[in-house]
Amino acid sequence: MANNISLFKKYIDLLDEVYKASAKTSVLDIDGALVQAGANANEIIIPKISMDGLADYDRSSGYVSGNVTLTNETVKYNYDRGRKFDVDNMDNAETAGVAFGKLASEFIRTKVVPELDAFRFASYCAVVGIGKATAANIASGADVLSALVSGVNAMDEAEVPEDGRYLFITPTLLNAVNAVDTYKSKDIISKFAGVISVPQTRFYTAIDLYDGKKSGETAGGFIKNASAKNINFMIIHKDAAIQYSKHTVNKIFSPEENQNADAWQFCYRAYGLVDAYENKAAGIYLHNAET
Repeated sequence: MANNISLFKKYIDLLDEVYKASAKTSVLDIDGALVQAGANANEIIIPKISMDGLADYDRSSGYVSGNVTLTNETVKYNYDRGRKFDVDNMDNAETAGVAFGKLASEFIRTKVVPELDAFRFASYCAVVGIGKATAANIASGADVLSALVSGVNAMDEAEVPEDGRYLFITPTLLNAVNAVDTYKSKDIISKFAGVISVPQTRFYTAIDLYDGKKSGETAGGFIKNASAKNINFMIIHKDAAIQYSKHTVNKIFSPEENQNADAWQFCYRAYGLVDAYENKAAGIYLHNAET
């Protein structure tokens, strides 16, 4: 058993790498070292600062006093999902660690990551005060470029810093842009810190999460909300997003410990937070389809 446990730990250490390599939104993750725990286990503390602007300088009385307010906002985690699954003791008995490693990475790649990306994009779409283009169905490279220019202009006018803007766009529209072989397309694309292709299957303005329990929802996962629109592209400034995740394989039970089956049991949990700073909502720009 000791050898199997050693193999399990080896593959568990790689799970976060699988997530980072597969998730489209991982570039927006904040540094865990900067996260301050709240009073409760399901909270983190976000610092916020506000201050007065300039005032007239008086040659007699000098400076006018201003106020600086530094507050800490407590934000609760809003994503808590998990699954457990079994590998029969007789299946690859001598290489249970390898079997789990492959099973876990495939589970993360095909189930966990698409849902996490979809949840994050839908959450950012729901933030109050973000930039929104008029809904439109765009297809040609020229139309996509025009829409991107409008998005960049909107952020420039809102004084969103140019550094740290990421473009998330469907593969179809990105290919349309790349097909326009002009200086204009290259100039627009070069303005982003990164350009990330997002499959339409995880790019909606709203989603519904299946609880895995009710009839019709036992398969788990997510679906597009009935009233949601397809997202054409989003521009997100990294400093506008509050995105923090904990990805853990919580428990591993051997067949001897498993009370329900002669099987190795693995429990996976995705726990995190998706939000945005109130005073940086302009750092998120949405362009969605009309239908």
